[in-house]
Amino acid sequence: MVKNQIGYKHEIFLPLIYSLFFFILISNLVGNITYSFTITTSVILTLGLSVIIFLGFTILSISIHKFNFLSSFIPEGCPLPLVPLLVLIELASYCSRAISLGVRLFSNLTAGHVLVAILSNFFYKALSSGLLVLILMLVPFLLFIAILFLELGVSLIQAYVFCLLTCTYIRTAIYLH
Repeated sequence: MVKNQIGYKHEIFLPLIYSLFFFILISNLVGNITYSFTITTSVILTLGLSVIIFLGFTILSISIHKFNFLSSFIPEGCPLPLVPLLVLIELASYCSRAISLGVRLFSNLTAGHVLVAILSNFFYKALSSGLLVLILMLVPFLLFIAILFLELGVSLIQAYVFCLLTCTYIRTAIYLH
């Protein structure tokens, strides 16, 4: 992923992406254990991670490109009267990366873990109420097991997407477009 997104000569970012991936993955997988807390369902952690990454690739871009960094906010061939408006739009788009990276992770994991918590609570109470209910709840319980496997997949995919977007943002910081 690092070679494909950032490039061969920038493999220095591999330890960052590798550790970020496994931190998020393990944190997500811990949340799949019923009645445990997932730290990646905390807005403070996910937004904190994304803001730190945002500041990191912004500082990287400024250190590489100096004042040419500001040219990424002005589209080529833009008429002069539209420059102030487009700079504001591009700046808002650029800064939204910091928020969207964290909110995407937070919202996807929170929704899934809340669903699993509600369903596990329901099935615990239903399955412990009697033999007839146990027999009637067999098929819905198998669907619940399928949802648990889906949550395992979501945990892996969200860690991958977070790291993939981080690599993409680092690439745009290095190459500016």
